[in-house]
Amino acid sequence: MHPLLLLKAIGFFLLVVIGIPGNMFILIQFTFIKIIEKKLLPTNTILTVLATANLLVIFSRIIPQSLYAIGIEDLLDNTECKLVIYTYRVSRAMSICTTSLLSCHQCILIAPSTKVWTYLKQKVSQNVMTIIIILCFINLSMYPYSFLALARKNITTSPYALHLVYCDVDFLNYTAYIINGSIYTLRDFIFVGLMALASIYIVFTLLRHEKTVKGIRSSNRGQKRSTEYKASRAVILLVALYVVLFGLDNSMWIYTLTLSNVSSDMNDIRIFLASSYATLSPIVIIITNPKLKHSWKNSFRKQSFHGDAGLVFSISK
Repeated sequence: MHPLLLLKAIGFFLLVVIGIPGNMFILIQFTFIKIIEKKLLPTNTILTVLATANLLVIFSRIIPQSLYAIGIEDLLDNTECKLVIYTYRVSRAMSICTTSLLSCHQCILIAPSTKVWTYLKQKVSQNVMTIIIILCFINLSMYPYSFLALARKNITTSPYALHLVYCDVDFLNYTAYIINGSIYTLRDFIFVGLMALASIYIVFTLLRHEKTVKGIRSSNRGQKRSTEYKASRAVILLVALYVVLFGLDNSMWIYTLTLSNVSSDMNDIRIFLASSYATLSPIVIIITNPKLKHSWKNSFRKQSFHGDAGLVFSISK
């Protein structure tokens, strides 16, 4: 195998191996919490949707990319190409929107308890699922170009085509190519801008909180606020991770808009950057979420206990 193809295969398989267990763990744990406690915190609801979107990104983009890297060709037909590309675009968009919603929600939670902020805290927390459903419908309606996708069967495409693993999306002319790229880039920048602004406010509030935390640490209110600020730090880490990957991905995307024929290698790098969030974000979520972190540690302890018990049993025999 060519060294470049081997490097691609290793990179994408690592994303699969790390991403699927991480996101599945989040989904299973929050589902279990929902069943046992009969409720789920709004923040955890958003994280559940984010984990679902991440899994769809992995299945619709990273796995096909991994299979292509090891030499499996002609995997998808025209219909499957349309479905895979549409699923990837919508799930990636939902990943952006839910991360933005998470940061905005956390920003509202730690804001001062004024009349306006209190109203927003109540309304947003009570209607998180409604907001997510609205975002989902918006994103489902935004990708008609996905149905232009055709399987790559040695067909001739125009210079204004995106070559995406097993599929080609041909925009036929420069105007359609630029309009498509500009609309979705603008949408992404709006949501990333919202999460960045929310995070800046969160950072400002955290710095202000550090100056007064000693005076309120002993009170119940202070403990509650400290919990909120710990959650805020977790959100900042997620947003920082997304902004870095988003910046690299979209810098390359903007550059490709200046080209008349984009190489498959450049698309592969963009896809790797865009998909890395689906794998890396569950690591951040598990490490920074107390319930998930505790469950993760317990699962390892149980595995270690069963392993030691099995070893003792074998020795005794």
